[in-house]
Amino acid sequence: MKTLMVLFATAMLSIGVHAAPFAKGDPKTGKTLHDKACINCHASMFGGDGSGIYTRADRKTQTAQQLAARISGCNANTGAGWFPEDEAHVAAYLNQQYYKFK
Repeated sequence: MKTLMVLFATAMLSIGVHAAPFAKGDPKTGKTLHDKACINCHASMFGGDGSGIYTRADRKTQTAQQLAARISGCNANTGAGWFPEDEAHVAAYLNQQYYKFK
């Protein structure tokens, strides 16, 4: 019985780890949140409209999980005040627009 519980818990954790963090996000809502909270900071760092942070050759975000973590970090560091579902919306927008993670 213990083995069965361990296998079940492992399976549930692996599903969460591999699920796209933006699967339930709405890109349209994410764009609105992104445009309001992200563009000014990114433009000050990369110039133009700030999209260079996503399109640069040496971008640091290589996986869907890294994208989710980076958005969460920016949310905390800037005080955007987003809820987890807001972060998922922004991730969905950024993934659709720039990253194309599965």
